[in-house]
Amino acid sequence: QVQVVESGGGLVQAGDSLRLSCAASGRTYGTYGMGWFRQAPGSERDFVAAVLWNDGSAHYADSVKGRFTISGDNAENTVNLQMNSLQPEDTAVYFCAVRISAGGLGDRSTEYAYWGQGTQVTVSS
Repeated sequence: QVQVVESGGGLVQAGDSLRLSCAASGRTYGTYGMGWFRQAPGSERDFVAAVLWNDGSAHYADSVKGRFTISGDNAENTVNLQMNSLQPEDTAVYFCAVRISAGGLGDRSTEYAYWGQGTQVTVSS
């Protein structure tokens, strides 16, 4: 079993920055990366960013490119999400997940098997 714990959410104003952190523990061998998704009220869970362990590549949703940066440590099974220039539309619960699929770019929720409980990010205008 794998446990996933996120931290770092909060309430900020538009234009501010936040840094989310996530750590996975337990049976993490054989995994292929980590990623972040977010879910706003009444919406589906959407891809935000992912880092792939095989080549260290990072992938982003178009809505966050240039503002968010993901970084991960394969050996420590940790991932961070630096979020700059936050906007009200970034308000959501952010979920960290561990990727178990070797294919794809990490942007589909079906590539992930282990999820954290989520951390709330609220951006006021």
